[in-house]
Amino acid sequence: MNSHDSEKKYPVAIDEAALKERIDPLSYEVLRNAATERPFTGEYTDTETVGSYRCKACGHELFRSETKFHSGCGWPSFYAPSADDAVELIEDRSLAPRIRTEVRCANCGSHLGHVFEGEGYETPTDQRWCINSVSLILEAK
Repeated sequence: MNSHDSEKKYPVAIDEAALKERIDPLSYEVLRNAATERPFTGEYTDTETVGSYRCKACGHELFRSETKFHSGCGWPSFYAPSADDAVELIEDRSLAPRIRTEVRCANCGSHLGHVFEGEGYETPTDQRWCINSVSLILEAK
């Protein structure tokens, strides 16, 4: 049973078996079971390529390079999604008593990472969207 077995319906239904065949095991575990890649190992952690970052499961645009910044946290960081409705935010109590905000693709419900606020980064939103590289595909411009 993965983290997406719920009554919530997303615009795109993911064929779990087909996805498992199409992507690597770590990407599948992150996208569908809310795992996390190790810090400083992701393909896009320090990438500065101009383009859009899309969900590896469904191709939905999530972030743009214009909002990416170097946070030093070990994962790609953005200060905003490409559109307010590109992502879904869910309360995450998996590290209770600490409460985090999980970020999912609004199109297919795949886990992307977490968003944090008030950390003092010099970004327009004071947010750090900490996203797993393995949940993304960079479409260069």
